[in-house]
Amino acid sequence: MLALAGLTIVLVSLVYTNQIARQIADEERAKAKLWAEAINTSMLLEEPKGLTFVSNIIIGNKTIPAILTDEFGSIQADINLPANREYDDAYLQKELATMKKANPSIKIESKGVVQYLYYKNTRLLSLLQYFPFVQLSLITIFLIVGYFGFSSARRAEQNQVWVGMSKETAHQLGTPISSMVAWYEHLKMEAEGDDYQLGILAEFRKDIARLELIADRFSKIGSKPKLESVNIYKTIQHTFIYMKRRAPKKVEFDFPDASESLQAQVNPPLFDWVLENLLKNALDATGGKGKISAEVFEDEKYVYIDVSDTGKGIPSGKLSTVFQPGYTTKKRGWGLGLSLTKRIVENYHSGRIFVKESQLNRGTTFRIQLPKSS
Repeated sequence: MLALAGLTIVLVSLVYTNQIARQIADEERAKAKLWAEAINTSMLLEEPKGLTFVSNIIIGNKTIPAILTDEFGSIQADINLPANREYDDAYLQKELATMKKANPSIKIESKGVVQYLYYKNTRLLSLLQYFPFVQLSLITIFLIVGYFGFSSARRAEQNQVWVGMSKETAHQLGTPISSMVAWYEHLKMEAEGDDYQLGILAEFRKDIARLELIADRFSKIGSKPKLESVNIYKTIQHTFIYMKRRAPKKVEFDFPDASESLQAQVNPPLFDWVLENLLKNALDATGGKGKISAEVFEDEKYVYIDVSDTGKGIPSGKLSTVFQPGYTTKKRGWGLGLSLTKRIVENYHSGRIFVKESQLNRGTTFRIQLPKSS
């Protein structure tokens, strides 16, 4: 809307100033013709009174730069050019060439003598002709500054919403988690000696620990997390094993061997969240049947992690929007997973995440780029 408004202003201004410029140009040509006629008349008149009047017309031109030449192009006189350049032939010839391009010449013929008058636009007309371009430049600068200012304000507002929602979520989870821990300890004492009940409670405690981890992740949003050097292979294996246990049996997982070592600077709880979100999206894309894999490689500065699936893929028109809040292919959900993933990778780990490739009904590959440990 701002761009459209700015373009409308420029177009209206361009049309208006062009009309004014044409009117001034017509008036200047009329003055030049009058000046030429006065010169022609001065050659014919002999009465002092008439000559005085004509001379006043000639002298009265104080704005239009002009040069008078004979029929062979030799300069006879000039007016309204810098006085200190009056005898500079190279300068006068340059000005004459400019005037020939600017306006058609005015022919003066008297007593068999032919002369030509050349002139160029006044400084006022030249400034007026350039005014729309100056205005366009100023409006463009205004729009650019306004756009970036608006974008920055919007991002700041979104960040505040993200942080507020995350902190509130962590706070709301805290109370029931504390209560569940207390109930777990109570039930554990009640089931003392019953191996079956203790086994069930052990799984219950794992779920409580999972909730505690989720609350801890949300509490870290908005504050600068502490990064540490970790083995990426082990981190990927840990997350893949966790997701594999909860995935349909027809989904095959292929992840790198954790015996290898490659260190990167990450915050383990938050980075696990990144991998989980990618794997959850991969599971949704495969529809319960397919293959999910990961590949790790490096260069001098970065560690790269490619997470791939053989799912339904992403339409080419949606590749630029998959990380925006609200994007989802599911009937339920807020579409915040990939947006949150991008924020964690880029804002907290100084890395990058993007769709490396995607083909409909053949699969998608997301790439994560992280700085290596120094």
